[in-house]
Amino acid sequence: MNVVIVVVGGGWAGCAAAAAAAQAGADVVLLERSNLLLGTGLVGGIMDNNGRFTAARELAAMGAGYLFDVIDQVTVHRRVDFPGHRHASLYDVNRVEAAARRALTELGVHLMFESRAVDVQKDGDRIGQLVLADGQRVPAHCFVDATGTAGPQGNCARVSGGCVMCALRCPAFGPRVSIAGKAGAREVSGSLFEAMSGSCELQKKSLAPWLARNLEEQGALVIPIPRYVPRADRSAPKACQQYSLPEFYDNIILLDTGQAKLMAPFFPMDRLRAIPGFESALYQDPYAGGRGNSIRFTVITPHDLSMKVTGVENLFCAGEKAGLMVGHTEAICTGTLAGHNAVRKAVGKEPLILPSSLACGDLLACIERSLGSPSGLLNKYTFAGGVYYNRMYDSGLYTTDLRRISQRVRDAGLAGIFSRRLL
Repeated sequence: MNVVIVVVGGGWAGCAAAAAAAQAGADVVLLERSNLLLGTGLVGGIMDNNGRFTAARELAAMGAGYLFDVIDQVTVHRRVDFPGHRHASLYDVNRVEAAARRALTELGVHLMFESRAVDVQKDGDRIGQLVLADGQRVPAHCFVDATGTAGPQGNCARVSGGCVMCALRCPAFGPRVSIAGKAGAREVSGSLFEAMSGSCELQKKSLAPWLARNLEEQGALVIPIPRYVPRADRSAPKACQQYSLPEFYDNIILLDTGQAKLMAPFFPMDRLRAIPGFESALYQDPYAGGRGNSIRFTVITPHDLSMKVTGVENLFCAGEKAGLMVGHTEAICTGTLAGHNAVRKAVGKEPLILPSSLACGDLLACIERSLGSPSGLLNKYTFAGGVYYNRMYDSGLYTTDLRRISQRVRDAGLAGIFSRRLL
């Protein structure tokens, strides 16, 4: 039996869904509206910080280490500490896309770039095929919506004053379209949880040579902001709440991700260039980084713990669409489960639900509970900090002991589960 799974959106969540479905034995098509994979992962670069270390090793023990191995190939710094965060790995954002593209191709995933899905054709409560902007139809047994929550330009204009041409490049490749929304899912939207991306990218070569050299040697720098330079705006709605510590307002915190990652939603150019070492600083992403940044978390897609979208029989969701979670590891977690369960659905098997004895399963259960609570919608959830990392730490789910993590996965009966073929 040939099973076709179509994944819409090539960010980390979509790539993980495609990889998991391919590992399960399906024929996989990945639709990406732009000409590059990874979405915000093109300017991300941070892995393994705090509880992300635990979650990534859980996924690897369950057979979903494929993309983590890809990231490891282009990692430039390991075990880096910066305020509020320990043992981070930093990957090279300039090399990671090509590595991910090669890896998915080797798995047999059919990549379709500049292919923007704009509508669905349904038969009852099932999607039969997607309609692309050029009129092409793409049928499948099951679908994964990993279209993200950022954009289109109207949201950036409404919340932050205009499009800043971020890594998502809506003006060039068209706005994001929610497949779940087109399929009739009752998505949740509202200003309660909208937020800016949490950082900017500076061109490393635009920094003073001594500053760039120190950054490359150390991986992370904490540079006090002089008293004569106004601090960043604390009222900015920041997606990455784990970076809301005072240190991120009183200092310039830089991470070496191939570019110089500035851990603030934005920093006006005139203020930035008043700081020694930044006299010629230029933004790499977004191009108008001194004004603002991309707006994310504009919509949430209701789903169950298998990642199946409520009300649509053969549609799964992953990444930020699945709830107020932040980060590449979180996206890979949801994408892996969505892609795997899409194949299970297509062949008539019961869905896989990750238990709360695992950090990955516990996070998904917390996300589901948050969707039913107004107070829950005020938080962002991540393995790396904030309310969820506190929960991980207090409950004993956080650990860097590899044997303990592997035993936890074996006790759940899930060792290698994602690497087993279902067809």
